[in-house]
Amino acid sequence: MHPHYKLTLMVNPFKRLAQWYFTKSAMPYWMVLIFDCCVVVASTLIVYILDMGVTYTAHRFWPLMVTLLVYLIPYIVGFRIFHTYSGVMRYSSFNDLYRLAAANFLGIATVEFVRLYLTTDKWLEPIKWHTLLFAWLLATSVMFGARILIKYLFDLLNEERALRRVFIYGTKSGGQALAKSIRVQQPQRFHLRGFISDSRDMPGHTLQGVVVYKNDEHVVDVMKKHGATTLLVSPLKSARLMSNTEMTERLLDAGISIYTVQQAQEWDGKSDISAAQIHEVQIEDLLPRDEIQVDLEAVEQLLRGRRILITGSAGSIGSELVRQIAQWEPSQLVLIDQAETPQHDIRLMMARDFPGIPFEAVVTSITHRQSLERLFAQYKPEYVFHAAAYKHVPMMEDNPTEAVQNNIEGTRILADMSVKYGVKKFVMISTDKAVNPTNVMGCSKRICEIYVQALDSAIKAGTIVGQTQFVTTRFGNVLGSNGSVIPLFREQIRKGGPVTVTHPDIIRFFMLIPEACKLVLEAGTMGKGGEIFVFDMGKPVRIADLARRMILLSGAKDVEIKFTGLRDGEKLYEEVLNDQERTKPTFNAKIKIAQVRQYDYDDVVRQLDELARVSEQYDNMETVRLMKQIVPEYKSQNSVYTSLDK
Repeated sequence: MHPHYKLTLMVNPFKRLAQWYFTKSAMPYWMVLIFDCCVVVASTLIVYILDMGVTYTAHRFWPLMVTLLVYLIPYIVGFRIFHTYSGVMRYSSFNDLYRLAAANFLGIATVEFVRLYLTTDKWLEPIKWHTLLFAWLLATSVMFGARILIKYLFDLLNEERALRRVFIYGTKSGGQALAKSIRVQQPQRFHLRGFISDSRDMPGHTLQGVVVYKNDEHVVDVMKKHGATTLLVSPLKSARLMSNTEMTERLLDAGISIYTVQQAQEWDGKSDISAAQIHEVQIEDLLPRDEIQVDLEAVEQLLRGRRILITGSAGSIGSELVRQIAQWEPSQLVLIDQAETPQHDIRLMMARDFPGIPFEAVVTSITHRQSLERLFAQYKPEYVFHAAAYKHVPMMEDNPTEAVQNNIEGTRILADMSVKYGVKKFVMISTDKAVNPTNVMGCSKRICEIYVQALDSAIKAGTIVGQTQFVTTRFGNVLGSNGSVIPLFREQIRKGGPVTVTHPDIIRFFMLIPEACKLVLEAGTMGKGGEIFVFDMGKPVRIADLARRMILLSGAKDVEIKFTGLRDGEKLYEEVLNDQERTKPTFNAKIKIAQVRQYDYDDVVRQLDELARVSEQYDNMETVRLMKQIVPEYKSQNSVYTSLDK
């Protein structure tokens, strides 16, 4: 039998007895009184025998016991006066020590008084006064020590019950560092019950006092047997577990929480893991994606000390661009957004987090030509990051003229202003919905791509005087953005459901906002102009699976998933490239350059002038018809505009 199991068998009976006792409200007072009386008698007997030494004989034992029982009477009176037995032992404090000492002192003083003024030596065993004194010290110490021991055991067992029982996935340096960190945390949150290992030679061994178990199909049953409700993931195992969909879902199905270490990829393998780094996984952690490496030092060299304008600065992408760029100390930030309250939040954030960075937070629209003219003339930005756009597919399907006026015309005004005022680089943020668009929003972004590419080509050809390089970045959904399904699902789960998914087979690509912005910055600053940079979004995610995982993570019960049908303009899957497009590699394996059809600048301007004119008449059908002429691959789905495709 393994030594660990022998020890467990030895400890368990005591542990069960202690747990039985501590489930009681309190030990009966008469049991406490009997215990204290026994301590007094035993203490006096021990001190008396030690004091007598070799002169003590066994025939004196019973007379001595009679004497001690008589002497016990004043002690009991003292216990009654000071209520030493009425308190709950598990809640003992130093006040109990004072009461015990006083009660015992009253007992010894009464005994000594009786011995001095009454002749008791004829019928009671004589006990010296210093024997009584040492007995008093011993009895008081034992009584109080027993109370402290019970209090300690109660706190220990109660604390263990209150802590999360956990297993740690990983037995090498990361797992051991995690185990050490949770044991020194104050206050403690976790109680380690075992390790899980992928290695063949580790299972069955003991590590840091607990058993190592094999990572197989029985691991959930083993954790439940030990009462473990949480799995802590070693920093070195985080990526492996998150990519193991079967294992994570098996854990979540069993109601087992998963905790990981923040910034696990940056852990050096040696330093301590702080309590703040250990957090419960969110749905973002469980989405399949590879690590993204970006040469931010090169980006910093280009943007440090520059004048930079960011549109849509209060949005999900725009605000993250503000945060990432501000840390490189640009000489001036001009932040544009038409949403007043979110823009005010950005203003407060800049003043709080980057007090040394000059910035201007402006509430305006990219369609306001005179407002943009003033800003460009005053601040003369060197780099423009254009993140402002209407992005919600159903909203733009109902309001195509607004999509034209804001997305397309706003981009035209901003691009033309950049050329006029000598901007070095214009970075436009597009979307995968621009590829083979099936909705108004996607088509409007594709037209924006066409215009800035055509303008860049015209500058390079010399037909337009300017120096601005126009770069487009194209990617899919970002987690946690204003238009993401994740905030919607969280709210629906909080309300008890149902969680609404449009179609059981709908899939999407996802990327974290900080990761997307890093790629935007690298692609935008490294591009030479005219490129459409396409990001590798990793593996697509089935939205129904995403909803199911979020329900499991929340711990909510009986929350159903309801399929509502595809919305207007929505398609089952998003593409990153057009069917006729090809890609070229770049400086980053996660970034490709799309080879797309080129457009003549004069033709594009003529078509967009006509489109703008029609949009101002607010004729939705005619507006969409012209958009389809500019982008022939635009085929509407689940939309009133499908009639235009016939």
